Amino acid sequence: MAADPVERAIFGEITLPAGLDEVWAAWTTEEGVKSFFAPDCRIALEPDGPYEIYFNPDAPAGQRGGEGLRVLAFQPKKMLSFTWNAPPTLPEVRGQQTHVILRFYEVGAESTRVTLRHDGWGEGGQWDEAFEYFESAWNIVVLPRLRYRFKHGPVDWENPPDLIDG
Repeated sequence: MAADPVERAIFGEITLPAGLDEVWAAWTTEEGVKSFFAPDCRIALEPDGPYEIYFNPDAPAGQRGGEGLRVLAFQPKKMLSFTWNAPPTLPEVRGQQTHVILRFYEVGAESTRVTLRHDGWGEGGQWDEAFEYFESAWNIVVLPRLRYRFKHGPVDWENPPDLIDG
């Protein structure tokens, strides 16, 4: 029997100048998500609750961004897991969902480390395009905007920051 191949995944990590309570709230409340992730959202922190992130809130349904996504599991101030999908520009894989797991570690009274793992990827075609897209999106956009939010305040969605490391 052949050995199982290593499952590919996207990894990210960031240490933030904020306490654990603040960082947890940034990911798990609508107000928090709007402060760094996207201009609008629908979040209910409960098993199978919505975890929808609207990058283009004025677009037609199905074109807004992370629609139809759900909370898979959470452990308060320790772990959050939710489903994720490809952007509308990748229709062959958009209807399928991958998994994101965030873990939260208190480093000090005003310092928190967040790790990210995004897995559940298919292979070839638009799966590879989606993987490459999110490898950049998480590590070059989302996590740096989270740092920006704690250093400079909430993102102004009319003029979002152009940054790499916050």
